[in-house]
Amino acid sequence: MAIYLDHAATTPVRREVLEAMIPVLSDTFGNPSSAHAYGRRARAALDEARESVARDLHADPREIVFTSGGSEAINLAIKGAAWAGKARGHHVVTSAVEHEAALNSARYLEKFGFEVTVLPVDRYGRVDPDELAAAVSDRTILVSLQVVNNEVGTIQPVAELVRRAHAQRHVLVHLDAVQAAPWMDLDVTELEVDLLSIAAHKLEGPKGVGALYVRRGTTLLAQQQGGSQERHRRAGTENVAGAVGLATALRLARGEQGEVVPVVRALRDRLRNAVLAVPGVELTGHPRERIPNHLSVIARDADGQSLVLALDLDGIACSSGSACATGSTEPSHVLTAMGYPPEEARGSLRQTLGRTTGPMEIETACRAVPATIARLRLGAAALAADPLGVQAGSA
Repeated sequence: MAIYLDHAATTPVRREVLEAMIPVLSDTFGNPSSAHAYGRRARAALDEARESVARDLHADPREIVFTSGGSEAINLAIKGAAWAGKARGHHVVTSAVEHEAALNSARYLEKFGFEVTVLPVDRYGRVDPDELAAAVSDRTILVSLQVVNNEVGTIQPVAELVRRAHAQRHVLVHLDAVQAAPWMDLDVTELEVDLLSIAAHKLEGPKGVGALYVRRGTTLLAQQQGGSQERHRRAGTENVAGAVGLATALRLARGEQGEVVPVVRALRDRLRNAVLAVPGVELTGHPRERIPNHLSVIARDADGQSLVLALDLDGIACSSGSACATGSTEPSHVLTAMGYPPEEARGSLRQTLGRTTGPMEIETACRAVPATIARLRLGAAALAADPLGVQAGSA
């Protein structure tokens, strides 16, 4: 049985999303900027998708910008808002556990004279609202924070963080909601946020499409030059089929959260109990304030990448952290920011469930994951005791 437990990295495209996209790919293929009938049909499909996304985020359709994914949406929010607001200040605030798209965007801005404050986090990966308030000044133009951390699943105290940031009235707040969107109700009006980014492929939608909410009156400097698409905020012929897929996936996810969340949480808790019963395994992230599908642990005396490979051979797909950092020899920046030593951070294992994860899959994982950890520890202990294989050779 093949078991997919890496929904935080990406999700399978659900059947209803694919069915919504196929007519757009095959029949409604016109350029939405064209004036003829083919273009008008494509424009109508794009407008309908924009209205649907806006409705689910409690926004106005004119406040939705379609992008090529979550990373572009984050880049546009951070760089676009910073450059547009440079006359008011040159200070950006973010946190040490953000996605690489946010941290690298902030580092990029530093090359051009922007000042960036990277806030620390506690052992659970949460930002202290008092520290945020202390960091924000009359020079600050933007605060960019995640709603949910992609590696450990921790939910930030978003309402309080936004309130503290907005105490300085000229400060804009961007929320990276890419990991939150499938599992939380995102009401931009209630959140009182200025910018918010999402990605379709975390919602059982297609890869290569995302969206950025831009509150009316918020000025962005476009980061991609070309035509006048997306109200001059993002040039390039729109991915109409992708927008339709995103809209469909978001609508379905939002409509089903009440039914799906408790089922997934119960399955996640079953797996958590089995994995944490293994000696030397510790939960990472907040024990309660975390999204319902997310289980992240550190297995001491075991290598996370080796665990992932061993489990893959057993037919179980999971990860040792962010998919964007796969292949890196460095320990997770999220875990080190949370205070874990590098040698412990390298033992990280992330298992994330989805809407389609079933009880039988979790029962199999409950047996396989502890057994694999034990097997790898035995192998590591044997290697440490006889690194040159002398005993095996003499036998």
